[in-house]
Amino acid sequence: MADPNVLNPHPPEFDQFLYASVGEDRNGYVVTVLSTLARLGLDPWKEAAELVTLERDGARARLGELLARFRDVPALASDHGRIARDLSQLLHAGPTSGALQRAASTVAGGRPGASRAIWAVLTIVFLLFQMFMVGGSGSGE
Repeated sequence: MADPNVLNPHPPEFDQFLYASVGEDRNGYVVTVLSTLARLGLDPWKEAAELVTLERDGARARLGELLARFRDVPALASDHGRIARDLSQLLHAGPTSGALQRAASTVAGGRPGASRAIWAVLTIVFLLFQMFMVGGSGSGE
């Protein structure tokens, strides 16, 4: 049976946090945590996974630092601490389950075996390319 997460490999446990608003940008558009982290050059799911592993105060402090660096939402300049506190509540809503910790470790470390599979496919492609190149040059009579 096919993996049900093939089209959406990201853990749904982070959705409430990542799709929460951090405020409106200068053009009046709502900016989400996901967009904020991506615009800062960070992987939003990896960052969420790392925040989950921190204590609530540590996550709030880290999130506050990130929001303070983000200049696209004017309200964050003066209110990033309160927004970070509110968002960290979404991140730690309820006890950390075993499923959430597995999701965090999967996102932070990548899917188990995924890099090996990629390397195997690349090796096969390289070998096929070499076979066609060697086979094609030897038959020129």
